[in-house]
Order: sequence, then C-alpha cells, then structure tokens
Amino acid sequence: MGALVAAMPAVASQEGNKGHHKDDLVEVQLLSFNDFHGNLEPPAGSSGNVNEKQADGTTKAIPAGGAEYLATSLRKAREGHKFSVTAAGGDMVGASPLLSGLFHDEPTIEALNKMELDVTAVGNHEFDEGAEELGRLQKGGCHPTDGCYEKGKKFKGADFPYLAANVTYEKTGKPVLKPYTVWKTHGIKIGFIGVTLEGTPNIVTAEGVKGLKFHDEVETINKYAKELESQGVNSIVALIHEGGLPASSAYNYDCDSPAPGGGVSGPIVDIAKGISPQVDALVTGHTHNAYVCTIPDPAGNPRMVTSAASFGKLYTDTTLTYDRRTNDIVRTSVESANHVVSRDQPKAQDMTDLIARWNKLAAPISNTPQGYISADINGRGATSPESPLGDVIADAQLAGTAPADKGGAQLAFMNPGGIRADLVYAASGAEGDGVVTYGEAFTVQPFTNMMNVFDLTGAQIITALQQQVSGANAASPKILQVSNGFTYTLDMTKTGADRVLTDTVKLNGAPIDPAKTYRVAMNEFLGGGGDGFAALGQGKNKLVGPSDLDLLNAYLAANSSAQSPLAPPAANRITIIR
Repeated sequence: MGALVAAMPAVASQEGNKGHHKDDLVEVQLLSFNDFHGNLEPPAGSSGNVNEKQADGTTKAIPAGGAEYLATSLRKAREGHKFSVTAAGGDMVGASPLLSGLFHDEPTIEALNKMELDVTAVGNHEFDEGAEELGRLQKGGCHPTDGCYEKGKKFKGADFPYLAANVTYEKTGKPVLKPYTVWKTHGIKIGFIGVTLEGTPNIVTAEGVKGLKFHDEVETINKYAKELESQGVNSIVALIHEGGLPASSAYNYDCDSPAPGGGVSGPIVDIAKGISPQVDALVTGHTHNAYVCTIPDPAGNPRMVTSAASFGKLYTDTTLTYDRRTNDIVRTSVESANHVVSRDQPKAQDMTDLIARWNKLAAPISNTPQGYISADINGRGATSPESPLGDVIADAQLAGTAPADKGGAQLAFMNPGGIRADLVYAASGAEGDGVVTYGEAFTVQPFTNMMNVFDLTGAQIITALQQQVSGANAASPKILQVSNGFTYTLDMTKTGADRVLTDTVKLNGAPIDPAKTYRVAMNEFLGGGGDGFAALGQGKNKLVGPSDLDLLNAYLAANSSAQSPLAPPAANRITIIR
C-alpha cells in the first residue's frame, strides 16, 4: 500500500470553467483532517484501521495513523503545489492518549506546529478543561498547577489560530477566540470561519463550558461570511465541528451516489443546506466518519463537504480553483478525495524525536502495569452497541461504589462515548503481551471523570433507557453500558422510546419497580445529564467517589493476574432485536 491511497475524487460539477479566463485561474491545495484527539502514536487495535472498498465490493482494513506518518503524508502531498493551506475540523486535542493527555495536550500542539497546520476550528473536546485552558493552548504559557514539564522550556502555544465563531462569553457576548482568519499568499485571499456544534454543552462537563454560550452554526457562519465579503474576501471555507453519518464505512465509497450528497445523513446535511452560497467548501468532523460529498447549497449549487475520519488515519486533499479576477473560488472546478495515512511509508524524524522526548517524561507513570487480559477487549472498536470493554468498565464502577461507605451502588451506567479505545492484548512496548499498563488504561478513559452515586427511581431509570433511543438520541442512539446483573431487551424494529421493552428491565433477575428507589453509579458527565440523559441528571443524595480511571485500574488489579488474566465478557446483558 502506498502512502497515498485515494478515493475517486468527487467533483462539484462537470460544467468546466465557463466565463473564467484560464490565465486568471490558479489551483490552491486545501489539505484537511479532523478529530486527531492527541493520537501522536499510531492508534492501537481496530481504532487504528480504516476500511477500504475493494473492486469486488468487499472491504479491507488498513492500519493507518500516527503523527510520524501523518506528517510524512502531508509533506508529500504538498510537493509540487505552489499554493497549499492546511486546515482542521476540530478536536485536535481532548480525550487524548496518555502521551498527550498527561501533559494537557502540549505535545500535540507542538506536533501540529511542526506539521504546519494553518488553522483549525474548535471542537467540543477543546472545552474539556474549560475556556481558560483552551486560551493557554492558543497563547502559550506553563500549566497553572502542573507548571512547566521540561526544565528551561516554556510552552509556546499554537502557531495556528483556533477559531470559535459561535462560542461567546455569556457576560460580554464576545467570542472566546477569533471567529475567522484570512489566509493570504501572492494576492490570494481565502477566509476560514470555524465553529463547533451548538450542542457542545450536552456532551461536555458543565465545568468545561461554564460561563460560555454556544450559538447556531448556520446563523454564525452566514453572519461572518457577510463580514468577510464586506472586507473583499470572496473565497470562504467553513470549518465545522459537526458531521454526518455515511452510508458506508469505506473511506473511498461514492458519497454522491445515487444523487449529490445522497450517501450521507445526519446533522451536517441540514447545516450544509442552510449555509450561505458565499461559502465555497465545508470541512467537517465530530462523527469520526469519512466522506467526500457535494451537498447543494441554498441556491441549489453543488458544494464540497468533507470529513477525514479520526485519529490522523486519513487526510483530505481538495483542489480549490481560485479566480484572481473575482477573488472567488470557481465551484465547478472543486475536486476532493480522502487519502490513507499509510504506515508503509517513512516516519517523519522530527515526529519520532518529539514522541521519544515526551515518552521519556511519561514513562514512569505510563509503563506501570495495572492488570492482565487474555485477549483483546473491544470498546471503541466493538461492532455491537454493548461492548465487552463497556461491560468491564461498568463492572469496575459498580465494584468501586457498591460498599455502603462508598455509595452503596446497586448498578452502574457508562456512556459509550467515554470509551475511547480498546484494550489490546498485543504489547505496545516492553511490558509483554496481555499486560495492561497505566498508559493503555488512560487511553481508554482519558477524562478522569469523578464517579457519582445517586438515588434514582425505577421510573427514572426506565426513562433514561428510553432516552438512549429517543429525543436527541433518536437518529443516532447512545446505548449505555450496564453493570453485571442489569438486563433488558431493546427492540430496534420499533421506533423511539418504544424500542425499550420496559417489562424486560431487570436487576439481578427482579423487575425494576418504577416506584422503588435505587442507588446508581455513573461518571459526573452522565450525572449532569450529559449526552441527552436528562433523567440521570435528576438523581438525589449524591456521593462523589474516586475517578473512573482509578476504579478501572483497581478492578483490573483485583480481578486479574499473570496466571489468571481477565477474559473478555460475553456482552450479553442487553438483548437486541433487529
């Protein structure tokens, strides 16, 4: 597999360049990626694969990603291009593996600087540690509590602008960061507007978005598109941390079959259809999917909408034909394709050196063994809504909060989005196969959310189960991972809340009593009603416990050994009818 494995390029139109003189036209290369999440090292297990559609219709998993290979891919792609700009669709940091997360993502910002990233939108995870910490990542300075990590070195911050057009301070109404920037070279001017999804407060802890207001994506982009045009900037790209759900998992499938944009659904479709025709292309993210589509703008004209999966496994190469006479993009000549960041290419030496330097600082913590597993325990890479690793995490949370003096929990719920990776049997370093290190456990649960135990009625528990598949989660269900002893049936042939068969909801074999009160453990994100689980935010008599990561590590230590490693659970607590 070569370094650039390309999809068939999507083309905005086949009409050519009517009305444009060829001497006025120049090609500008737009390289883009999204949802990097601090994955400096190649992501392990299934999280490190992309699916490629083969000629016979089957798909092939290709190992991809890692900063060493992403840097090489971007540098190779730029060769021969006089005008090239690199942009990102948000979530460059946050929910990061320990190598980056342990140092509050300073290593990733440093790596992105070296990759010559020109601009990025903020994503929801840029707010995991709050607006003040995001500002530090932009401007630089040592961490307010941890200080500087290397003697004599002060963190310089991002060389590229973070854009947050639709995020303002509640008190002042001013954007927390720049709303847009203009990339200029040799008389070419392209404006970039960056937004995150309006629903960010629903998927970030309350502390992370305290004092902030998140505005409508379409209204914000249209507002600043007018402002840019008033400044003579006619070429505009929107960087949007919101995405779509493609019809195929293959990065190289035809998203415009049978009709333009027909191969993708989800929030980005309506957003794209509402954004002003003044905007020439959309770089998106958040859903961790790959697609290259032409979705019609409000005037009915095709417009490129792209996403490059996640974790640096793909990048998108888009050709923007710029007319020097009008200073605008010729939409009929926009072409785009996703490319695999193959591991069958040379590593970028500066990335190798950067990773080694930070790994040396992290090693005393990262390499500490926590437990043992007998095989891969899939979380992020699971193929069913209930994952084996989700069961392990929920069991760990119940075990740590069940004692009377620890909360007296009777069951535990875990949000699926908080499981960021798999536990992989093959050794990632010198620890040996089957050994789970602190770094590997951290990669699975990087948020270190504090555990909460609440009183919830049986009726509230049933309502929470229904909220998995209704309301805000109707289009894209979020199935809670449940602890041992909690069982129920989910009938996906039905719609909305009816999908939960309430008479099957049981705890240790006994039906859940709607009138009875139960002690329920969950992380603070769910306890705040995150991910659309308003019912879980109604709990009473809260007890705050250790972090979710501490409980996972304690469970691994108590339930596994070199002689008796932990086996993957059967993941049979939720019966699913399709």
